[in-house]
Amino acid sequence: MRKFSGSELKKALASLPGWSVVDGKLHKEYKFADFIHAFGFMATSALGIEKMEHHPEWFNVYNRVTVDLATHDAGGITSKDVDLAKLLDATAAKLQ
Repeated sequence: MRKFSGSELKKALASLPGWSVVDGKLHKEYKFADFIHAFGFMATSALGIEKMEHHPEWFNVYNRVTVDLATHDAGGITSKDVDLAKLLDATAAKLQ
């Protein structure tokens, strides 16, 4: 797995609404109605995440979940991160 070039990353970001690059990682903050929905998002996402064997850096405070994605073995953002971002967006859409 190799990290994206600048043009590849720009193209990937165009397909990921609400995502940006912060400190070399894909970054997004999800907001939910309350803690139960935020935690439900994390728990539901965990099943798909484990199947992908690609784990996010994420942080939860009450109704917010902040996510950062990078492929550490590749030293940056790869297609694995884009796939995981899409999985997270799909899961969040069901709970927001």
